[in-house]
Amino acid sequence: MKPADALTLVILAVLWGSSFLFIRVAVPSFGPVALVAARVALGAALLWVYAVVVRRPLNMRPYAARLVVLAALNAALPYVLISAAELRITASFAAILTATVPFFATLFGMLWLRERLSVVRVIGLILGVVGVGIMVGWSPLPVTAATMISIAAMLGSSASYAGAGVYARLRLSNVPAHTLALGQQLGALVWLALPVTFLTPREMPPREAIGAVLALGVFSTAVAYLLYFRLLERIGPTRTSTVTFLLPVFGVLLGALFLGEPVTAGMVAGFAIVAIGVTLVTRSHPRGTAPALTGGIRGVRDRLLRRVNKEYVRRRHA
Repeated sequence: MKPADALTLVILAVLWGSSFLFIRVAVPSFGPVALVAARVALGAALLWVYAVVVRRPLNMRPYAARLVVLAALNAALPYVLISAAELRITASFAAILTATVPFFATLFGMLWLRERLSVVRVIGLILGVVGVGIMVGWSPLPVTAATMISIAAMLGSSASYAGAGVYARLRLSNVPAHTLALGQQLGALVWLALPVTFLTPREMPPREAIGAVLALGVFSTAVAYLLYFRLLERIGPTRTSTVTFLLPVFGVLLGALFLGEPVTAGMVAGFAIVAIGVTLVTRSHPRGTAPALTGGIRGVRDRLLRRVNKEYVRRRHA
């Protein structure tokens, strides 16, 4: 990877990691639905302006129905769940929990894309569950019903993001990336148009909350997607996906620096275990070399039997 691409990857991680900070600042004043509506409206407007300026063709009509479904899975639902969760949990904790997206992606890939589940991936999934358990049980937050619901909402957002990836692969694989991004922002507005009319703020939010919404829509949505497109074109989807490892790190750092949120040993240990699990789950194999679960176990058994037989023969002829 060239230094310029590596720098772009880091900037993307900062922009997406900072979204948890912006949400935490804005959501108490705006509420989850109004906040998300403002975010996607800003993001859609800027992405459309960019497409017009660079004369990038946009033809969403043939994919309209599918884009609305994608918008629900990849924008409206996860954005609202994350925003609602951050009413009760810290931005740092929310950022770490998003590292679970690859685990849900692996499960959905196994169920709907018929991907083979190797022994290594099973170990990675188990580590992911253990890591989340450590973070939840050893967190600075009180273990209340509201906290547990918020954690469940964060895990639901991760599942929604993963489901969106599978859906896009199955139904939208031939659609240009910019069309997907703009289409999902516009589709999210379709989902949010009715509820936002009943859930707008009752009074004018403070300036810091308005500034956080502007930063969320401009930097963490529009600019972040433009950088994401650039990386997809230059280094491919596999290397671009490594942003998953960096995003929680910057989310935690920004939450600690600007909001004074505590970074506990449980959060660090849990994230480390989750990161190892993600590494194992997303580990790529050459085609045909990744053993299925039963095949992997059988292979281990056969290797052990061969070693035992060799040792038996060696001792017999000694």
